[in-house]
Amino acid sequence: MDVQAFLIDEKATMLDAMAQLDAVAKKVLFVTRDDRFVGAITDGDIRRWILKKGNLEAKVEDIANYEPKFLPDHEEKNARAFMKQYAIEALPIVNEDHEIIAVSLWNEEKVKVKKNLQVPVVVMAGGLGTRLYPYTKILPKPLIPIGEIPIIEHIVNRFHQFGSTQFHLIVNHKKNMIKAYFNEIDKPYEVSYADEDQPLGTGGGISLLKGKIDSTFILTNCDILIEEDYEKMVNYHHSERNLITMVCSLKNVKIPYGVIEINESGEIEAMKEKPELRFFTNTGMYIVEPSVIEEMEDHQAIGFPDIIERYKAKGERIGVYPISEQAWMDMGQLDEMENMRKRLEGSHE
Repeated sequence: MDVQAFLIDEKATMLDAMAQLDAVAKKVLFVTRDDRFVGAITDGDIRRWILKKGNLEAKVEDIANYEPKFLPDHEEKNARAFMKQYAIEALPIVNEDHEIIAVSLWNEEKVKVKKNLQVPVVVMAGGLGTRLYPYTKILPKPLIPIGEIPIIEHIVNRFHQFGSTQFHLIVNHKKNMIKAYFNEIDKPYEVSYADEDQPLGTGGGISLLKGKIDSTFILTNCDILIEEDYEKMVNYHHSERNLITMVCSLKNVKIPYGVIEINESGEIEAMKEKPELRFFTNTGMYIVEPSVIEEMEDHQAIGFPDIIERYKAKGERIGVYPISEQAWMDMGQLDEMENMRKRLEGSHE
């Protein structure tokens, strides 16, 4: 990978940094001033800034670490030991002018740390999938293939990569097809089912799991895939002592029209040509404490966001775990489903 891909000027915006981190896929960028190396910025730095300040217009210089790890070029041979010592996967190598001449990467031969995400995963897999008609006239939404396997298997496989072995599927529409699929495949994890006799929304179905889950669990819709470190999410949830943590993705939406603001006298107050809106949106994934299940009313149709509102009104701790726009894939609509297919196929080339 070209060194330039890792470099970002300190005057660039946080949004620029987030986009570049997605492209590099190494979770770290090296900050420059007049082309000289001065700092580093990670996805964790950005996440902490968002949670503390909530300011999406920040500059890299507001967030970066200006005491970063690096090696001078004459010590490059020590890079691997240095990276192992400080548990980093990308290390800048600099010349006497403090310009980055190389980036040492922890190669693919390293022994991967075994993930230990010992939390149950609940998948809401009972919806009709009306936005994906006519596919869902034949198949339930969770079984719509993305590449060679259905979306729900992509979701389960990714959680399993992080160590999860216990999956609960809340099923309704064409539920026997979903059960038959998982009964037929060889799998190194357990799948159980909770049958909805009537639609209970994105939250009501978890009441069917009373007595079955007694630990923190992850709740996810069956049409999304989050490419993030789930173990970090759960650790953050615990460290903040949240009852529920909502995983939220940055979203950039460009309005294709000129937007006009009108004052009280009917005159034009301001004009913005094709403005771009930036905000965080709910991805449909949550980290949840088991008491939420036990306190649910039986057979009540309710959305999970409405459950969150109830707990917020009671003063419970409801947190947010922000992720980048590129870390969230959604197949809830036909065009997004095609984008997900292209991304997943590209990642396996």
